[in-house]
Amino acid sequence: MNVVLYGRPQAAYTAEELDRLFNALESNGMRCRINGDFASQVASLTGRTFAPEAVYDERAEVGEGAHVMLSYGGDGTFLDCVRLLGGRPVPIAGINSGRLGFLADVSREHLESALSDIAKGNFTTSPRTLLHVRGDFCEAPRYPYAFNELAVQRQGANMISTEVYVDGEMIAAYWGDGVLVSTPAGSTAYSLSVGGPVVAPDCRCFLISPIAPHNLTMRPVVIPDTGEVTFRVTTREA
Repeated sequence: MNVVLYGRPQAAYTAEELDRLFNALESNGMRCRINGDFASQVASLTGRTFAPEAVYDERAEVGEGAHVMLSYGGDGTFLDCVRLLGGRPVPIAGINSGRLGFLADVSREHLESALSDIAKGNFTTSPRTLLHVRGDFCEAPRYPYAFNELAVQRQGANMISTEVYVDGEMIAAYWGDGVLVSTPAGSTAYSLSVGGPVVAPDCRCFLISPIAPHNLTMRPVVIPDTGEVTFRVTTREA
């Protein structure tokens, strides 16, 4: 099985922990490619070496032959994997070595059994909704998809007015710091901090939540993920 491994270098990692990870990969016959930054830390701590073709540094170098991508870290590392894949239909398995594990939900205690199940094909995949973002930007985003949320936020001291349309029909006009559109996976991220509901990951919906609204009657709205959300933003300067 061909596996792409991604990890962020962390000062807390130990040689014993990283040896355990690579021993589990090798014992399950997994051929692994690893990102350059993480490979350097693994080499310095464990003395392991990697062939040049087993190391990648950019999204384009991840390759097309991967069966699974392994995220070794927390939820931030998992989100890095989504960006690195760039839309490739490769499942991601998150091994939680970080603080938060809503997405990276395989604990280190179950590392060996999880990798054994993956190697045997004993797993199922759960599709997740992405937001596709387009519009007029000062700087075009490198990757026009969002796994958690899209935030429209003020940049200066003044509030902004954000008119929100769903499939061409206006549903609200928010005065405040901005508006958030979240996926179900993102409902436990920024959306939760602004008062949005926690939504099961397999729900087919988007969450629209005001950020620090000036009008206290404004509340989050849940819409089908088939809808097209449009913003019209104005400020007191424009």
